[in-house]
Amino acid sequence: MNKKQVIFSIIILVLIIDQALKIYVKTHIPYGDGFNILGLNWARIHFIENEGMAFGLSYGGVAGKYLLSIFRIFMVSGLLYVLYKLYKADESLGFIASFSLIIAGAIGNIIDSAFYGLIFSESKFHGDIATMFPPEGGYAPFLQGKVVDMFYFPMVQSTWPDWMPVVGGEDFLFFRPVFNVADSAITVGVVLILIFYRRFFKSPSKKTDPTMTTETAEN
Repeated sequence: MNKKQVIFSIIILVLIIDQALKIYVKTHIPYGDGFNILGLNWARIHFIENEGMAFGLSYGGVAGKYLLSIFRIFMVSGLLYVLYKLYKADESLGFIASFSLIIAGAIGNIIDSAFYGLIFSESKFHGDIATMFPPEGGYAPFLQGKVVDMFYFPMVQSTWPDWMPVVGGEDFLFFRPVFNVADSAITVGVVLILIFYRRFFKSPSKKTDPTMTTETAEN
């Protein structure tokens, strides 16, 4: 595949997987419920929603939600422009692929914020399962939808030692955040860029000019 095909393939594949899983969770699992993945206690599908930031973080209020959604739309527009410039500059395939993952993840969560409030009924804690295109309409206006999260990996559960300041005696849980495919795509893209930064931006080795070699030999 050429670079253009890689860009479109990554973005489309991430969006399909992300949205398919979110729609399934939203319409099949009560809010706050879930199940273990492959019977593992430390790997769960656990349905929650957040106001639009990664890993369950939120930015308060209706106005804050609008600001966050608008900011993310502008941010993705800027990232798409940068990706176009990277493609035209013939940057390395690895860097372009990593950048495409970040953009795909950002778009995935924007879709939730923009449209989920319009097309789904509200998910209530341990209540009725949400329906798609309810007769009474959705639970929120445009750009006020909540992002669906479902991956939860409480791998280490313990208690902080009493002698530790501030957190001593309190419960310790790793990994606490609940996230989705879009969050994962953003994280993987950023990590790949950080790990392989030198390789992605490695300057091409200078090729020896045969003419200059001949002239040097003659001198």
